[in-house]
Amino acid sequence: MKILIAYASTEGQTRKIARFCADTLVDDGHSVELMPVADAGAVEPARFDAAILAASVHVGRYQDEMVEFARAHAQALAGLRTLFLSVSLAAAGTDPEEHADLDRIAAAFAETTGWTPGRVEQVAGAFRFTEYDFFKAWAMRWIAHQKGEAVDPRGDREYTDWAALESVLSDWAG
Repeated sequence: MKILIAYASTEGQTRKIARFCADTLVDDGHSVELMPVADAGAVEPARFDAAILAASVHVGRYQDEMVEFARAHAQALAGLRTLFLSVSLAAAGTDPEEHADLDRIAAAFAETTGWTPGRVEQVAGAFRFTEYDFFKAWAMRWIAHQKGEAVDPRGDREYTDWAALESVLSDWAG
């Protein structure tokens, strides 16, 4: 398949996840075009067989550039096999309310953009203290403390389950 992978990343974990998807799919024999949605203005999704969009949840929503991309290309994306990767720290947890909230955020994204992904996967993100400013680092330490997580504010901590993501990609690309 010829696959478009378009992503929006704030601190870099979603970019890392998108790169992993591209490498995995290329290794499986697919042709992949990987790009940040900010650079994807002229891309025409209809020239692909499938598309993966990946964005991260921040304060209950995805990046504006992903919303605009999905809205602008909703019709073309509707004709493709699609996968939406929703990246968040909440996906790493086991709280049913937080998981329901992630599903609500993804549903609101679909309603706002007019694009309903063929499949949505919640993917655990990372604490990226090396990318945070002082205030965000403080807020993220507080969130970690509330969840009983011990974090080192001088380093990053990744929660992405790479084996599970590889399985999702294998199943989706089937």
